[in-house]
Amino acid sequence: MIAPSFALAGVLGLAACGGDDDTADSVVETLPPVATSADTVATTSPGAEITAAAGSQVSSANFNDADVAFAQGMIPHHEQAVEMADIALDPTVGASDVVRDLATRIKAAQDPEIELMTGWLTTWGQPITMDENGGHDMSSMEGVMTAEEMDSLAAATGADFDQMWMEMMIRHHEGAIAMAETVKASGSNPDALVLADQIIGAQQAEIVEMQGFLAG
Repeated sequence: MIAPSFALAGVLGLAACGGDDDTADSVVETLPPVATSADTVATTSPGAEITAAAGSQVSSANFNDADVAFAQGMIPHHEQAVEMADIALDPTVGASDVVRDLATRIKAAQDPEIELMTGWLTTWGQPITMDENGGHDMSSMEGVMTAEEMDSLAAATGADFDQMWMEMMIRHHEGAIAMAETVKASGSNPDALVLADQIIGAQQAEIVEMQGFLAG
């Protein structure tokens, strides 16, 4: 198969020999676009697509206030989920293998997403933390645990811990899904919209998993 660049050169050469500029322009306009690395990335997993697209100039230039709010809010939201996962992985709380496995998966998924969204905000020239003026802070976000709730979780052990952790994580996931749905409705950045879909799919599946465990 002839490489697209060589094929294009050949067509231009033939057109030039004919001395008909209009013909050359017509031929070039009908050629299919040459595949780019971004096209190749789109066939891979959602996570790979997001990571690869995050640095693209086209994508980074296309964002609005909803995209910024999504990233600024989801970063601390994810950070709390990672903190809850770390508590579950502390051997002293005696969490079950089921909880420890889920905590490990949550941490592995959300740590890279925190880094990804931090990179977006840096690229967009936006602050990493949200403006807390007007009541926009961590406590106003859906599904966020209070400091007292986090203290109670850290003090629980065994089966009590498992139940408390899963109930809190379900509520936390539901909040993240609501935030993702908001950016899907109002956002414009392609990477943010892909990540929102990824969060909805992964966290909804984990909610079903935890609900099944709690139901016994």
